[in-house]
Amino acid sequence: MARIAGVDVPNNKRGVIALTYIYGIGKSRAKEILTKAKVDPNIKSNDWTDDQLSAIRNVMEDYIVEGELRSRVQLDIKRLMDIGSYRGIRHRTGLPLRGQNTKNNARTRRGRKRTIANKKKAV
Repeated sequence: MARIAGVDVPNNKRGVIALTYIYGIGKSRAKEILTKAKVDPNIKSNDWTDDQLSAIRNVMEDYIVEGELRSRVQLDIKRLMDIGSYRGIRHRTGLPLRGQNTKNNARTRRGRKRTIANKKKAV
């Protein structure tokens, strides 16, 4: 099992798909990395030679991935919350922040449905 950027890349997957297991790398960036490293994207990751692995690691040094990227994202969210921007307030309250409707949906962001008792009418 190849280890790139602190992640064990799966053996039985094509190179492009295997690299997507690293946080911060999608399919297009994986293709870009493999072409820069001069590695065929269709070769499975267990067939990579040591030279190919080192070439991939060298190309990966140009990109921010895994722990550094996660911490940078968290710092960005914290900054938004500290300055009190709209997006920061939405993060703080746990509501969707990209303009989605919350009247009917957004259950994954808002949490489980809670029933609220009706007010009693004045007589």
